[in-house]
Amino acid sequence: MEQLPLGVRLRTTSSFSSFHSGENAALIAALEARAQGPRLPPLWIWSTPGAGRSHLLQAACARAGELGRRAGYLPLAEPWPTAALLGGFETLDLVCLDDLDRSVGDAGWERALFALYNDLGERGGNLVISAARPPQSLAIALPDLASRFAASLVWQLRPLGEFEQAEALTGRARALGIELNEETLQYLQRRLPRDLGVLCDALDRLDAAALAQQRRLTVPFVRSVLQLAGD
Repeated sequence: MEQLPLGVRLRTTSSFSSFHSGENAALIAALEARAQGPRLPPLWIWSTPGAGRSHLLQAACARAGELGRRAGYLPLAEPWPTAALLGGFETLDLVCLDDLDRSVGDAGWERALFALYNDLGERGGNLVISAARPPQSLAIALPDLASRFAASLVWQLRPLGEFEQAEALTGRARALGIELNEETLQYLQRRLPRDLGVLCDALDRLDAAALAQQRRLTVPFVRSVLQLAGD
């Protein structure tokens, strides 16, 4: 997949196969369709934090890359210096904008997003957006942009239950090539926020530490790496 010069890199573990779908199978199918093309209506995904929005947007870009299509992922929660960096995204086959609600209310960003929406559509590219709320609930100042986003296919990403979350973490550990026993899994779920993104980030840190120190993921080791207070 061609990368734009923004320093944004996709997680190697972010794929559709590594995402435990739960109640979201139809949403994943919609993302798969946009990764493959042809042009479809823009897709707006919203959820509470930690449900896996960033994972799915990166997975869509990764899937597009596997198919030889040009894709770009931009996390708008990052403090980008200017909206001008969106220039060039309109030439891609798939554009995924994460945490778009962070840019709402900024006139420069709203104008740039409006231009990207129109130019990408004219060129036949697909657009996927994530946010914490549906578009109708955001205070978008630019009326034309608000109306276009409101016309998107809006989908709520359903968070995983505790059991499904445990399965997702176990699957991610397996993909990383590490053993996550039941005691350590329960410790992570009990001591960290019930946020899949936070848990996956912690698992990535533990994987790197375990590899560097040639250690297994025991509860004491996890506690020391993540600097968690004792029970």
